[in-house]
Amino acid sequence: MSKKLPTRQEDYSLWYNELVKRAGLAENSAVRGCMVIKPYGYAIWEKMQRQLDDMFKRTGHENAYFPIFIPKSLFEAEEKNAEGFAKECAVVTHYRLQTDPDHPGKLRVDPAAKLEEELVVRPTSEAIIWSTYKNWVQSYRDLPLLINQWANVVRWEMRTRLFLRTAEFLWQEGHTAHATAEEAVAETRQMLDVYAEFAEEHMALPIIKGVKTPNERFAGAEDTYCIEALMQDGKALQAGTSHFLGQNFAKAFDVTYATKEGGLEHVWGTSWGVSTRLMGALVMAHSDDEGLVLPPKLAPIQVVIVPIYKTGELDALLERIRPIQQGLIARGIAVKVDSRDTERPGFKFAEWEMKGVPVRLAIGARDLDNGTVEVARRDTKEKMSLPLADIVASVDQLLNDIQLNIYAKAKKFRETHTTRVDSYDEFKRVLDNEAGFVLAHYDGTSETEERIKDETKATVRCLALNEPDEDGICMVTGKPSTRRAYFARAY
Repeated sequence: MSKKLPTRQEDYSLWYNELVKRAGLAENSAVRGCMVIKPYGYAIWEKMQRQLDDMFKRTGHENAYFPIFIPKSLFEAEEKNAEGFAKECAVVTHYRLQTDPDHPGKLRVDPAAKLEEELVVRPTSEAIIWSTYKNWVQSYRDLPLLINQWANVVRWEMRTRLFLRTAEFLWQEGHTAHATAEEAVAETRQMLDVYAEFAEEHMALPIIKGVKTPNERFAGAEDTYCIEALMQDGKALQAGTSHFLGQNFAKAFDVTYATKEGGLEHVWGTSWGVSTRLMGALVMAHSDDEGLVLPPKLAPIQVVIVPIYKTGELDALLERIRPIQQGLIARGIAVKVDSRDTERPGFKFAEWEMKGVPVRLAIGARDLDNGTVEVARRDTKEKMSLPLADIVASVDQLLNDIQLNIYAKAKKFRETHTTRVDSYDEFKRVLDNEAGFVLAHYDGTSETEERIKDETKATVRCLALNEPDEDGICMVTGKPSTRRAYFARAY
């Protein structure tokens, strides 16, 4: 393997970037601000996608696909949404290239091929989807409309970082239409719960469920709900959002339905999404200075078997290993036998450690003769010798233990990096010295929120759904406050 990773303590940002590359997750592309997701990274995303897709379908949603191009007039129809994304939009103006007569071998835009209407490259799909829903919804019998799409979007970011913020990224976006506001709010909250369950049960990522302030709300939404997670450098990361759109998009695109009573009403909408940003969260929440630490439920390879052999012994040893491999596969465990004869065991150990494989088995003929197997777990670095007779069941249980331990470690970190403060000076001190979530009173005004952001670079991450009301005093203005908000510096 190449030289050691930078440590998190030395340079957290460099550690993250190097780890993403060295673990084979992604790399920068020839297109500025865009990334190439490599096979190992995409395998993790596929596991995320597969699990989420199953959860969406269990809640009654269906997948569809809508165009990546949005006519500018449609994009402008809901003004708040259009204004919110305007600075990030890529726009198609022409549809053809031609040979440049002044520079042989070069191409230029054909000036005669200018589009009659400019096309926005999808930064989010509300406009194209709601313009379609106008044709799909006629009556209360057509509701609810529960649609999800897996897609790519383009947001022209100037400062990018692999997975966390790129000009193009992958995501899913749900868009639903309902007969009543109550149904739409229930849908919004249900999908927030789906995201929370996925983050905690599969990513081993403890989260805070909450609602955003108007300043942080999705453009065009009445309410934005979110799940917020804490990374190891003490910064927060918004891991998923679910939006109650009210009737804003229905009115912008005239999506109405005939009620049972014969009236005509605008529908109520929601949208919700998570993206490949979850990959960044997975890396930053759990990994260490030796490489990735992956929760078993999302690891492409859950167990790697490294044969320990002398020259000429490999084929015979692989035959003896095969029953173990088959036993693990029969339990639904993703296992790889690293039978490469071009690398030494130490190299293989370091490589699979870097890639975050949860369990490693080192097996030699002598071990098998003695009825034992050397087992190493990635999360704690613990090594143990386990009986060969029970190895499949032992590894299965070990994977469950690792999943729970990774979650418990992340939750303990969050708990020890969540601080309640009552003064603005204490607020600033905690942010500068301890980081993490800070629970504090503020008066709830946009002006105070902006002042805090300007002076400290911290934002209101959410008003937690499980945080009780509590009378207090705004730490900045001294005005009354009815509850504490979660603040943090964030990605």
